[in-house]
Amino acid sequence: MPTPDSISIFSPSKTDLQALKKGKFGSRGIGRPKNDTLRPRFYLTPDEVERLIAAARKASPRHDLRDSTLILLMYRHGLRVTEAVHLQWSQVDLNQASLYVRRAKRGIHSVHPLKGGELRALRQLKREYPETPYIFVTERKTPLEISTARKLVKRAGVVAELPFPIHPHMLRHACGYVLANAGQDTRSIQHYLGHRNIQHTVRYTELCSERFRDFWSD
Repeated sequence: MPTPDSISIFSPSKTDLQALKKGKFGSRGIGRPKNDTLRPRFYLTPDEVERLIAAARKASPRHDLRDSTLILLMYRHGLRVTEAVHLQWSQVDLNQASLYVRRAKRGIHSVHPLKGGELRALRQLKREYPETPYIFVTERKTPLEISTARKLVKRAGVVAELPFPIHPHMLRHACGYVLANAGQDTRSIQHYLGHRNIQHTVRYTELCSERFRDFWSD
């Protein structure tokens, strides 16, 4: 895994970045570059997520609350982009501070607690977009498209000046990573993220640096 110093000077090839921007992949393009040629790791750190949320507010002033709340919930609850854009107010209990998470890909559904910052953002969002069944909607009050959610996350990454291109699924990985480093047990993380196979969860605990903390003493 790259060190923090190596991450700061990480630079994908110009050809890869140009192809990524223009979408020239597949049989008629140059072939999609591997993820590890575009970014040094598959997750974001908590600090990078905070920068991303702040950047989302600047990137789209007309939808700053919607976009920043979308990123916050995707991170806090490990949501896939399709799970996030399909969220409905019927899944939210503002009085009990809970969110019913319906997982895609035959994942395990669960009920997650909502914290203060999330509750404040959701209450404000409900006031700004009343009478819509979906939480994240367009100005026409239609559900946000998956492609739109991907674009706004990518744009926020550029505004945040992160050193590599990002995509929404990195927020789900960031969730697993931060929970593992907080010392949460693998089985609990599995159910929180809705993994049916615990092997999909182990990748986060394998990256947990806390288990190495007592290896050296100064």
